[in-house]
Amino acid sequence: MDKRISDLRLNYSKRQLDKQDLASDPIAQFKLWFDEALETKIPEPNAMTLSTSVDHKVFSRIVLLKEIKETGFVFFTNYESAKGQQMATNKNVALCFLWKEIERQVRIEGRVVKISEADSIAYAKSRPITSQIGAWVSDQSQVISSRVYIEDKLKETAERFKDKEEIPKPPHWGGYVVIPELIEFWQGRPARLHDRLQYRREKEDWIIERLSP
Repeated sequence: MDKRISDLRLNYSKRQLDKQDLASDPIAQFKLWFDEALETKIPEPNAMTLSTSVDHKVFSRIVLLKEIKETGFVFFTNYESAKGQQMATNKNVALCFLWKEIERQVRIEGRVVKISEADSIAYAKSRPITSQIGAWVSDQSQVISSRVYIEDKLKETAERFKDKEEIPKPPHWGGYVVIPELIEFWQGRPARLHDRLQYRREKEDWIIERLSP
């Protein structure tokens, strides 16, 4: 056993989480926690792990939350990427946020659907020009010969759009919203006896339950 790894541990003691302190709606509760993460100036508090599953295999990567809707959590990507193809096959996904500075984690289970083309276009226009061009350059998840291939394609694409008043959104790029069926709020506590409270959707209602740590 590598003691350098096995001996790594922190004792969490900053806060606690009680059922009476929660909002009745999990999206509202998430917004409260997200605002606290912003106020704490955590680097990229919108970074979240997105997990997808196809053929009994699970795939995970970090993506960025870009909007919190009443219906769920929005992010953007290439529809033809590995994750895009996986979500086309199986719409059941999971998200996980870790805000270690405030000893919190939020875990979300739900199904993913594409947002409207109009909403994807509106967000695409708001991105930096370099990001808009990058969406055209990357055939995300495809095997390429070298870094030079991407750099050459970037130059070609920038030249292609240099005289355009605006850069159109690529048809293969846009947004998804994760509509939650379960959201768990985790607050670190001493002795690894953490507070875990979950919202579970039951028809049109949310049931709040405490889980054993």
